[in-house]
Amino acid sequence: MRTTDLAGEGLRLTPFRGVRYVPEQVTSLSAVTSPPYDVVVRPDGLHHLECADPHNIVRLILPQAATPAARHRQAADTLARWLADGVLAADPEPALYVYEQRGEGAVQRGVIGALALPDAADGVVLPHEDVMAEIVEDRADLMRATASNLEPLLLTYEGDGTTQAVLDRVVRRTPLLATTTEDGYAHKLWSVTSTAEQTEITTGLARRQALIADGHHRWATYQRLREEHPGAGPWSYGLVLLVDTLRHPLQVRAIHRLLHGVPVAEAAAALHGFCRVRTLDAALPEALDALAAATAEGNAFLLAGDGRFRLVDRPDAGLLARTVRQDRPAAWRRLDATVLHSALIDEVWRVPDGPDHIGYIHDTDAAVRKAEQDGSTAVLLHPVREDVVRDLARQGVTMPRKSTSFGPKPATGLVLRTLTAG
Repeated sequence: MRTTDLAGEGLRLTPFRGVRYVPEQVTSLSAVTSPPYDVVVRPDGLHHLECADPHNIVRLILPQAATPAARHRQAADTLARWLADGVLAADPEPALYVYEQRGEGAVQRGVIGALALPDAADGVVLPHEDVMAEIVEDRADLMRATASNLEPLLLTYEGDGTTQAVLDRVVRRTPLLATTTEDGYAHKLWSVTSTAEQTEITTGLARRQALIADGHHRWATYQRLREEHPGAGPWSYGLVLLVDTLRHPLQVRAIHRLLHGVPVAEAAAALHGFCRVRTLDAALPEALDALAAATAEGNAFLLAGDGRFRLVDRPDAGLLARTVRQDRPAAWRRLDATVLHSALIDEVWRVPDGPDHIGYIHDTDAAVRKAEQDGSTAVLLHPVREDVVRDLARQGVTMPRKSTSFGPKPATGLVLRTLTAG
């Protein structure tokens, strides 16, 4: 089903009064932004962001305190204080926001707004990954405490050019803000307050279907909070960034696993008889090339954590038949994440899939460094193709959680949505 095939209304994006940093109150806009909450590599990345500026957004999205309740209360108090002190302020009128990122030779342009939350059965927004209940609970508690959407979800859709034409026109104007983050990406934000242009944008989204590229846990949180607050109201909407993937195709990267407390030698030895394991005399770039070549033939993974890389491939057919669910499409059964969790993590290594035992790290170098620091095992994966992701999502089949990382991801902290600002 293509995105133009929806019979209903499709995506319904509405303007909102964005809450933004007042530039005169902070060191710089780049010093108060952050990657999305689940991309921040703790504790080093968290400490680095907290030290960049005392008002860095990470103090809201990842507050630090002794208990979950204290963390969420701290975030709410911090947000209230920053609003009262004029560090953050709401824009004077509702707007849709055009957001552009430039980096690594690519340009990504989309529109940020408050999306009317559809019912899951409507097929308007397609998730493609499972979620972890404890993370949804944490994000829900944070949203309740702050009564805010602190960072936009990233959704992709296939447009007909109508919305994109408006965005291309808007970016010829002077932006509301412009900054370059330390990863080298340049960010610009424009405000669209004209009713006529807002209508053009929303008309181009009618009957469109979106894929969740980043933010499955926050999407599940939006849905939970909407159920808690039935009827029309601010909880019936969620903050999103919509990008036309026909115009701006996203990059798809893997999310790697960190097996806490499991030494690499132990993990490799346990695979004897179940997979082929080869030690590579190679640096990380060459090891990743070997992984890519191996995944072209079947399931493959890299183990890291002791200064070397071990290529794991050719999982035993009997092991797969015994551990991988057979009531799912063949494309799902062949996913590296499916095989990793069903066959290796659950059956061979018997590592519980919880935050105390498994970490999820987006950055490859960071995953390797963390494993080496902790004496643990990093399991590096090769990215899934976007067409596989989209095809499974349209079949209503979700991939194992944390299977993909679409990007570039929007910077957190450029525009917030508080449910009291309107």
